[in-house]
Amino acid sequence: MHILIGQPKQETDLQQLRRDITAYPDIDIVLYPEGYCRQTDLATLCQLAKQYTTMIVTGYRDADRLDRALIINEHGEVVLDRAKTPEAGPLYQPSTVDDDGQRYGYLLCREIFLGLDGLKKETVELIFNPIGVGMFSPEQYAEWSGEAARISRQQSAIVIGTSHADGSYRNCGFSIPTAFAYDATGEAIFLSKDDRRTRILDTVKNTVTVIDSLIENRT
Repeated sequence: MHILIGQPKQETDLQQLRRDITAYPDIDIVLYPEGYCRQTDLATLCQLAKQYTTMIVTGYRDADRLDRALIINEHGEVVLDRAKTPEAGPLYQPSTVDDDGQRYGYLLCREIFLGLDGLKKETVELIFNPIGVGMFSPEQYAEWSGEAARISRQQSAIVIGTSHADGSYRNCGFSIPTAFAYDATGEAIFLSKDDRRTRILDTVKNTVTVIDSLIENRT
């Protein structure tokens, strides 16, 4: 399986996702950050997923500007759409979905800190962690990526996360763009900190291709 892991700028017209999915029509999944799109973009995302037979995993803001989890399968069908769990938890369900013989887990941004308990009874092959605007400190980055490693070991699953390339964590004026992937043993396949480049992950070989050609206007 080939997964395109994007760190786009925040935008309102899906420009970067359109460019990525068009440039790499043979990928199986596009993973984009939390809150990348709006509720009004869902029909367009479904059309793109169906047109390119590519699953789209991201998050969107509803009409009340509240964050929601989103997975659209390669047939253009919404297979996961739920609200983000409040910080107090427990993890909202469903946080897993079955599609075409694969079972996926989904943790929206800070839900990763609820994942050890929220997913422990589930059997999944791959867990997505769309993140908003990145980390506010190196210490938060280490804590976040460490939690992803623990979940991957507990679940014996690949865990992949990505944030936007820009933005400010809770309006603090600063954030560190973040992307990562851990294999099913908790070993890092790649760890990206303050590196906005797009990557394509091969989940069979556990290898990563860095795509420089897609970062135009992202820095």
